Amino acid sequence: MWYGARDETGMGAAMAPRDAGSANGGQPDEGEAEAAVHTLLSHLGGAPDARTAPRVLDAFRTLFGGYGEDPTAFLERTFAETDGYDEMIVLNGVTFVSHSADDMLPIVGTAHIGYIPQRRVVGVSKLARVVDILARRLQHQERLTVEIADTIQAVLQPHGVAVVLRARHHGTGVRPAAQDTSDVVTSRMLGSFRSDQATRRQFQAVTGLTGG
Repeated sequence: MWYGARDETGMGAAMAPRDAGSANGGQPDEGEAEAAVHTLLSHLGGAPDARTAPRVLDAFRTLFGGYGEDPTAFLERTFAETDGYDEMIVLNGVTFVSHSADDMLPIVGTAHIGYIPQRRVVGVSKLARVVDILARRLQHQERLTVEIADTIQAVLQPHGVAVVLRARHHGTGVRPAAQDTSDVVTSRMLGSFRSDQATRRQFQAVTGLTGG
């Protein structure tokens, strides 16, 4: 297992794609996208028919649908009846599927999220939606960890946020065959989770995680 940590440092933005040079402001239209898929599959030795490219694009719209959604919108609606609750809330073991920004191969794992409300409490299903939206983009696991934590912190403004991702990367040639079953673990601790060791230990106990 490889364990990586992220605290309150920023992460670099992903490299912007090249301008495709199409007439609609640089973003390829449907026909150009389908032609690109057809060209790629043909280059690889496939024999795509007229239905292949549209189906591939539909699959990509599902896999990368997070680009069309705003994760903050799911955190705006909070529960007024929980005003005054100020103990830790933990959502444990949220399954996610993302894809590497380097080679587009799958990153499959689970997210563990904790926060200590200051005033606002949100439904746990909304936290899961934040994970899903941000995961359904081309990602690096470290950046995904940061984005989940920072989104929750920015909208809910709790006393603290903890996010831990444990995932398996399916990139070929990334690690020796003997390590194919290794998990990558990344974390981001904000507020009281970063400053208070007892709070961190409580989160680790509830989620069954360890710091080493």
